[in-house]
Amino acid sequence: MAARKTKSTRNECSELIEALNAIEKEKQISKEVILEAVENSLLAACKNQYGKSENIKVNINRETGEVKVFAEKLVVDDDDIEDEAEQIGITEAILRYDVHDIGAVAAIEVTPKNFGRIAAQKAKQVVVQKIREEERKVLYVQYLEKEREVITGIVQRYSGKNVCINLGKVDAVLMESEQVKGEQFKPTEHIKLYVVEVKDTPKGPRITVSRTHPEFVKRLFEEEVTEIQDGTVEIRSIAREAGSRTKIAVSADNPNVDPVGACVGINGSRVNAIVDELKGEKIDIITWSDSPAVLIENSLSPAKVVSVEADEEEKTAKVIVPENQLSLAIGKEGQNARLAAKLTGYKIDIKCETQEEEQEEQEEQYSIL
Repeated sequence: MAARKTKSTRNECSELIEALNAIEKEKQISKEVILEAVENSLLAACKNQYGKSENIKVNINRETGEVKVFAEKLVVDDDDIEDEAEQIGITEAILRYDVHDIGAVAAIEVTPKNFGRIAAQKAKQVVVQKIREEERKVLYVQYLEKEREVITGIVQRYSGKNVCINLGKVDAVLMESEQVKGEQFKPTEHIKLYVVEVKDTPKGPRITVSRTHPEFVKRLFEEEVTEIQDGTVEIRSIAREAGSRTKIAVSADNPNVDPVGACVGINGSRVNAIVDELKGEKIDIITWSDSPAVLIENSLSPAKVVSVEADEEEKTAKVIVPENQLSLAIGKEGQNARLAAKLTGYKIDIKCETQEEEQEEQEEQYSIL
């Protein structure tokens, strides 16, 4: 009967190693990490049995799965033994354990009967827990690499006004505050999202996603435009009012490259693909300039500008436009001027030519008076 138990224990130990090898291969979870966790768990159980003062070590053979428990004792002179739990006399150390030096450590096996079976059972519990922990860590690392990037998700369902999104191995919630007003999604629909933040939690990675973030549009251009990917064209600034309009300023070091044309694409193919993803949001692409006056003029596109006076220290600009361009320059509810200000970083004051002439006349009158 005893022989059968020993054989059964060995089988359980070898099965444990086989199982861990399979887990390592399939789930990319280190066998060594799990075995160390099992050893630590068994060590805690042994210390409860032998006493915390005893220097107990648990070792699992990495090839066979055989488990052994050792008590490490300091070799001292036979007359100097003060604590038998932690010390062993030199005579006994030589005769029983072939340790010949005072001050050395003798590893004394104290493995309990049927400990292999206990270890195998304990291992199963630890393995399940460790797999969950390691899977969570692996997922966290995988999605942390996607932070501040665009990811494709599948719409699952609405939870109130929030949208539950499946991102492959984890789920995320597109909060109402991160949704573009007016956008509606259908279950199983594939949508693109900007990963704002990835946090590690006991329940797995918590991923904050957005469709309103200005960087979302920037990343979409980086995906769509080859010249941005290879560095030929650079996005210098971006301003966005999600769901309505985005302004983006681009530049190219090579004078033979048209940065705006590269972003627009043949027959508008590139920018139209991004507009479709953004459900019809308008996009103005302008050429960046190191001259504040030129940049501000470009940023007010599609309006025509007569003149720009920019104060670089105060970060203010006075813009004159034809009378028939005033409403276009300001935009509906001031949107065009507002986005131009965000894009350039300047506070912009827009006036038409007639307003400027009237103001000059009034100043002239005051001067005469």
